[in-house]
Amino acid sequence: MNVLTAARAQMEVSLAFHMVFAAVGIAMPILMLVAEDRAIRTGDPGARALSRRMARVTALLFAVGAVSGTALSFELSLLWPGFMRVAGPAIGPAFALEGDAFFLEAIFLGLYLYGHKKLSPRAHWWTGVPVAVSGLLSGAFVVAVNAWMQCPPEGTGVTAEGLVSPSPWAPFLSPAWVNMAVHSTLACTASVGFAVAGVAAAALRRGDTRPHHPHALRIGMGMAAVSALAQLVSGDFIAKMVARTQPVKLAAMEAHFETARGAAVVLGGVVDSAEGRVHHAVTVPKVLSVLAFGDPAAEVRGLNSFDRALWPNVNIVHIAFDVMVGCGSVMALVALVWGWFSWRGRGSGAALPRWVLSCIVWASPLGFVALEAGWIVTEAGRQPWVIQGLLRTRDAVTREPSAALTFWGFSLLYLGLGVAVVLLLRWFGRAEVSDHHGDAATEGELRDGHA
Repeated sequence: MNVLTAARAQMEVSLAFHMVFAAVGIAMPILMLVAEDRAIRTGDPGARALSRRMARVTALLFAVGAVSGTALSFELSLLWPGFMRVAGPAIGPAFALEGDAFFLEAIFLGLYLYGHKKLSPRAHWWTGVPVAVSGLLSGAFVVAVNAWMQCPPEGTGVTAEGLVSPSPWAPFLSPAWVNMAVHSTLACTASVGFAVAGVAAAALRRGDTRPHHPHALRIGMGMAAVSALAQLVSGDFIAKMVARTQPVKLAAMEAHFETARGAAVVLGGVVDSAEGRVHHAVTVPKVLSVLAFGDPAAEVRGLNSFDRALWPNVNIVHIAFDVMVGCGSVMALVALVWGWFSWRGRGSGAALPRWVLSCIVWASPLGFVALEAGWIVTEAGRQPWVIQGLLRTRDAVTREPSAALTFWGFSLLYLGLGVAVVLLLRWFGRAEVSDHHGDAATEGELRDGHA
C-alpha cells in the first residue's frame, strides 16, 4: 500500500465512522426536545421516558463522536501537510467556529443531563435548545470547509508563496455552501429519524408494550418524513449546482460519456470506462438535461470532453450515486405511506397496519446507507483534486512512508470504539427493559395493597 492510497483509505474509514456520530449529534437533540416538550405539555410518562432515553444515547454518541472527530483533526496534519499549508489560512476560521459550537454543545449537554432534578421542567427544556442549535451550527461550519474544497470562491488561487484568498471568511463565500449545508443537514435528520422510528416499529411489531415506543415512532417518522421529502427538492438544487461548478463530477455521477443535448439519465448498469459505455443500464431520455439545467434540450458535457487525467473513478461514483438516490427514493415512498396513515389518524404504533411497521423497519438503515453513499459521491467525485482546480490530492499528501501504519492504528481505534458503542447501547436496552418490568411489578404490588 503506497502512501497516497494509505492516506486516502484512512480518511475514508475515519469519515465513514465519524459521520454516523455527527448525524446523531445534529438530529437526536431535536427529537429529544420534541419528546420533552410533549411530556411537559401532556404529562405523558411515555414521552418523558423517551426524552431521557434519547438524552442517554445523545451523551454516549456525543462522547464517541468527540473522540473520532479529534482523531480526524490529527489526521489532517499528519497525512495532508500540503493541504494544511495551502488551505490552513482559509479554513481556520470555519474550524474555529466549529470548535466554539462543539464546546457550547458540550456545556449545555452537561446541564441538560444533570439538571433535570434541579431545574423546573421548562427551564430544563431550554438547556437543551443550545445543544440542538450548536449541533446544527457545528455541521454547517464543517460543511463550509468541504464546500470551499469543492468549489472555491472566485478569486481563490495557489501560488508558490501559498494561498490567494478573496477573504478570511472564504469558506462561507463558496457558492456551494448553503446548498451543501441544507442537503447534509436533511440527510442527518432523515437518517436519525428513520433509525429511531425503525427501532420503535420493530419493538411494536413484536408486542413490546413500553409506552415510549408509540411516541418514538411518531416523532421519528415525523422528522424522517419531512426531511426525506424536502431532500428531493434539495437534491434538485444540488444537481444544478454540480452541473455549473463541477461538470466532470456530474458526468461521472451519471456515467455520461458523450456530450449531448437532451441527455438521458442512466440508472444502474456496469460502467466500462475504457470503452465509454454502460452495460445493462436503464436510460430515460432528456431527464439528465432537465435535472442539470431545467431544460430538456440543454447540452450536458460528457466525460470524453475532459482530459482523462481529470476523471474520477467513474464506476465508484456512479454506483454510489445510484445507491444514494435509490435509498432516498425508498425513504420518500415510506414517508408518504406513513403520512397517509397519519393524516387519517392512524400514525401511532397501535393503529398502524403490521405491514407499514415492517416497511419502516426495513427502511430504517437506508438513511445511513444514503448518507455514506452521498459522501462517497461528494469526495470521490472531486478526485483527482483535494481543492477543486487548485491542488491535486497527490500533491497534498505526506511523504512519510509510515502512513500505512497509522492507517491500521486508527482503524483499530475506530473498531474498538464501534464495539464499545454497540455493547453500551445493548446494555442501555437491557437496563431499560429491567426498569420497565420493575416499574410494572411495583405498580402491581401497589394495586394489590390498595385492594
